[in-house]
Amino acid sequence: MIESVDKMKRTHNCGELTSADVGLNVVLMGWVQRRRDHGGLIFVDLRDREGITQIVFNPEVDRESHHRAHAIRNEFVLAVRGVVSKRPEGMINPKLKTGDIEVLVSELKILNMSRTPPFMIDDNVDVSENVRLRYRYLDLRRPRLQRNFILRHLITASIRNYLNNLGFLDIETPFLTRSTPEGARDYLVPSRVNPARFYALPQSPQLFKQLLMVAGFDRYYQIVRCFRDEDLRADRQPEFTQIDIEMSFVDEDEIIGITEGMISALFKEVFDLELNPPFPRMTYLEATQRFGLDKPDIRFGLELKDVSDIVKDSEFRLFSETVRNGGLVKAINAKGCSHFSRKEIDDLSDFVSVYKARGLAWIKIKADVWQSPLAKFFSEGVKTAISELLDTEPGDLIFFIADHPKVVNESLGQLRNHLAQRLRLIDENRYDFVWITQFPLLEFDEKEKRNVPVHHPFTAPLPEDMDLLTREPLAVRSRAYDLVLNGAEIGGGSIRIHQRDVQERVFEALQIDRHDYEKKFGFLLEALEYGAPPHGGIALGLDRLVMILCGQASIRDVIAFPKTQKAACLLTGAPSEATPGQLEELSLKISRL
Repeated sequence: MIESVDKMKRTHNCGELTSADVGLNVVLMGWVQRRRDHGGLIFVDLRDREGITQIVFNPEVDRESHHRAHAIRNEFVLAVRGVVSKRPEGMINPKLKTGDIEVLVSELKILNMSRTPPFMIDDNVDVSENVRLRYRYLDLRRPRLQRNFILRHLITASIRNYLNNLGFLDIETPFLTRSTPEGARDYLVPSRVNPARFYALPQSPQLFKQLLMVAGFDRYYQIVRCFRDEDLRADRQPEFTQIDIEMSFVDEDEIIGITEGMISALFKEVFDLELNPPFPRMTYLEATQRFGLDKPDIRFGLELKDVSDIVKDSEFRLFSETVRNGGLVKAINAKGCSHFSRKEIDDLSDFVSVYKARGLAWIKIKADVWQSPLAKFFSEGVKTAISELLDTEPGDLIFFIADHPKVVNESLGQLRNHLAQRLRLIDENRYDFVWITQFPLLEFDEKEKRNVPVHHPFTAPLPEDMDLLTREPLAVRSRAYDLVLNGAEIGGGSIRIHQRDVQERVFEALQIDRHDYEKKFGFLLEALEYGAPPHGGIALGLDRLVMILCGQASIRDVIAFPKTQKAACLLTGAPSEATPGQLEELSLKISRL
């Protein structure tokens, strides 16, 4: 018997057995989810990535296996042989996919024992994220996380199949490259063979994929790891994965069409859901005017309304002076919320202050009166105009913000999202895509006191705005586009600059002098002089897309071994100190501040 046990080979996964397998002799291998000793019988839930099957140790079936089963504990690794049987009447578990069958064990091998885990391997475990990340190999055994990674695999397989069938080539680009400005800090890697020189890990393969277009590979893709040293949030990691796509001889419509086809194929193959492209499009200007943000969640209304013209001559000085000084006054109507207490309104005022709003004005619409400290400053004509624009009725609560356009839009747009969550206006079962187009090419950075690119410096301007590059650069619109899903940007791209003289004009608008751009981008500028074709592309954030499709709140739940918000790996202890010998090899010396 021992000899036959040692030679057992797994024949089935735990979660795939059904009532059609009753009477079949099977070999299962997996982890013990839980063990229950009922005196004469011992029940064990055996788990693998496909699910759980109940196995039964009965001394009347095999006395030795039953005896050895007393030693089994949670997370032991077992191999068992037995016969699939129907569960007795009244013992069916409808919560399990395999709940109507069990395996009567005739042979048992304990492949490995386990220490008592620091937490239960269960989806409902109540333990801090730091503990879960410290024991990530245990955390990853939980069914929910395993489903996330199975789904991630299916998504990437669908994407590869779609692009391969359209003639795209999967081409790798370097990880060790030179530092170029991409909008965040680079991770630098010292070179041992070139002392005092450094590689940079790529924030994206932007320049290399453009060079591949120059090289004649007119359809490229790569599911690639990228690196950014930036402040982290629930949907950011220092290393992340993007679906990188580039094409030659295309325009915006072709790139958008291929992307929509890829997303639609993914939803059909993985979720059996039909999408209906083309997805709606709106310009950056329309998005910010209506929703405040360039990544609007269009699953609900609560749109922003510009009341600047209505209140510009009102007696409320904050509003009238803001408009007179070139600012905006916008409002949203929180329908049915006039019951909000003063404390609740003050909390919302604190919320918008995070986005630099200096205050949150409000009016409660009652049946016979407007209740608000500022109502007395509005004439009946102003009240009527506001009511018509915001479609008010008794029971509503209007919020106003007056400030610079950027502050007004962002703070009120964030408040819109916050209220939608609080008021449960969002249908969580919907997937609403929207393209945002015609972003500004440049914006002024108050910290650096110069113009910076909204996307990256290789984005092409709209042809009709080219003349503005010299005299009014901040008015130039770009050939850029972002794909937004349920209020989250999941991808962005653009038509690229393919002519050297145009690229130099953009560098000049960015106030980068010739010496600097020749030093940093000379190789690209030279390549553009050797017959660079018109080209463009898009990069989609795979981690963020999977996070949304898995219904997770944190990107860390769809990355196998993520970092904390301090960019640390609690499992391995990275980052770690280098030895004196390593530092000497790299010609480095640590200066303690």
